Amino acid sequence: AKAQLRAARDQADGLEAAGQAAAAAQIRAQLQPQAAQLETAEAELAKQQRRLGDGQAEYDDGLAELASAKTRMQSSEGVRFVSEAGDVAFMQVSFEQSMMEVSKEDRAAVQRIAEDALVPGLQADFSKDIVEDISQLFGAAEIIGISVAAAVLVIMLGTLVAAGLPLLMAVVGVGVGVGGTMALSGVVEMCSVSPVLALVLGLAVGIDYSLFIVNRHRTQLLAGMTLHESIGRATGTSGNAVLFAGLTVIIALAALAVPGIPFLTVLGLAGAATVAVAALVALTLTPALLAVIGPRILSRRAWARAEPVPAAGAAAPRRSWGRAVTRHPWLALLAGVAVLGTMALPAAELRLGLPDGSSEPAGSTAYQAYTQLGRSFGEGINGPLIIVADLPAGLDTAGQDEVLLRLSRELRAMDHVTAAIPANTSEDGRTAVLQVIPEGGPAAESTEDLVPALRAEAGGLASGAGADGVAGTGQPAMQIDVSDRLADAMPVYLAVVIGLSLVLLLLVFRSILVPLLATAGFLLSLGASFGAVVAIYQWGWLGSVFEGHDPGPVLSFLPMILIGVLFGLAMDYQMFLVSGMRESYAHGEDARSAVVSGFNHGARVVAAAAVIMASVFAGFIFSHLTMVRPMGFALALGVLLDA
Repeated sequence: AKAQLRAARDQADGLEAAGQAAAAAQIRAQLQPQAAQLETAEAELAKQQRRLGDGQAEYDDGLAELASAKTRMQSSEGVRFVSEAGDVAFMQVSFEQSMMEVSKEDRAAVQRIAEDALVPGLQADFSKDIVEDISQLFGAAEIIGISVAAAVLVIMLGTLVAAGLPLLMAVVGVGVGVGGTMALSGVVEMCSVSPVLALVLGLAVGIDYSLFIVNRHRTQLLAGMTLHESIGRATGTSGNAVLFAGLTVIIALAALAVPGIPFLTVLGLAGAATVAVAALVALTLTPALLAVIGPRILSRRAWARAEPVPAAGAAAPRRSWGRAVTRHPWLALLAGVAVLGTMALPAAELRLGLPDGSSEPAGSTAYQAYTQLGRSFGEGINGPLIIVADLPAGLDTAGQDEVLLRLSRELRAMDHVTAAIPANTSEDGRTAVLQVIPEGGPAAESTEDLVPALRAEAGGLASGAGADGVAGTGQPAMQIDVSDRLADAMPVYLAVVIGLSLVLLLLVFRSILVPLLATAGFLLSLGASFGAVVAIYQWGWLGSVFEGHDPGPVLSFLPMILIGVLFGLAMDYQMFLVSGMRESYAHGEDARSAVVSGFNHGARVVAAAAVIMASVFAGFIFSHLTMVRPMGFALALGVLLDA
């Protein structure tokens, strides 16, 4: 059309040059519709050409996206969100904040939305992170434990008034200590077990510390001492032992800051502060209330039967446990060491870790979610590792995908790896995240082997894939890091705790042998406690009794907490018993008789105190917070063995 139009115009120009203007004008008039039609056609052609260019670009983008999708599909090989049987599916929810900062309302909203969206016949289960709730520190098991402690107090002291006093002192101490801890949780990040540990220790030592003073006061009243003199004497003797015993526990708990792990530091300081408040309440409020209560601290029957009670320094009964042990000391010593040493044997196989969904109660939604995931998608889906890759500058999307595909292949080729999936890339294209799914669960030994292997081969993985660097994190990696850090800090922690406490006991007793004996007894009872924990919670012995349906590693920070608390309590009982022996010796008895009479005066109250403390601890063996359960068991057993 252009060529025809050009030829016609040339003809018109020739006619015009030959003087035939009229003929030229006629030709040009005939050409105008054709020229307009041509312009319209050219515009349409240009439009079509632009559409073609856009289509070509879209096609090229589609090819690139398809290639990228193929690459990602290859990287995601072996991963699925619906089980092969088609009966289980899972979804991951990412919050804007860290899980510790997600409110109870937001967690509940996730559960409500998921359940509302289900079609009839389907059921939703939620992970431990979603359903964990520490708003209630007390459950039924804890209340039973405290009830047992109250019953022991009533049986021992004979009146509700006398039994209620130590309980009241413990509640006041716990109210201040735990209340302060909970108040500080708004400004200090703390793990869920911090207020629970403060509660356990505050109740146990609060009852015991007041009990020692009340029991001494009652004994002195029955011996004929006047009320106010008895209160002062009880506070000056048993109260002095309470002071140094409390200091020992405070030192042991505050030393949990030694490893430099923030959550453990907060946990130790919260417990130490609560014990400090409990000791302060026992030394101040208990004597004041004893004065208010007056003679009612003893029942009428006790007053009626009252006979002068032998004071410290009086001759011991002809038959007593203390006299039997001192008569055959080597036999008693060897028997005790043999029993505790045998119990300690399983401790040689102690493995440390952090709790996961497998440790939740068997009927809970967290346990159901954990087991369903493991059964339908492999155990590793419950504890993926996170790999962070630094990518070279200047890569386009295809280049980034290619690097991630190579890295995914290298990761998948490692032992104990099921899949390695690129999850996200930063906006600047310099940082990428991959999820590595191990063969085993978060606490499996194969996963514990995989984490150090990944770190050891990080340089080779990066160079092989064309990345600038590779690093690993994730829940299993953090568990291993915390456990290793705690294991490395254990000798230093022991040295600090035992060293400071030995100095304290040296100052109190002016003796080297007494602190060393207390330390040896502590180590024996500690080893036996560790052995029992390993047998029950790691090996699964008596699993049906203690709800240990999925035995696994022991809570990583349990050893340090157990060492701190048991060492403090071991020193407590040693302090109370030896204080009585020393007092008898100061009143003129020979050494062996002083040991027996001091033991006889202190053994009954120490035994009752141990039963009370063990009852409080044992209440947490079946706690609604599963992390606390092995802690409650270890502390309860350790206290009984030490006593």
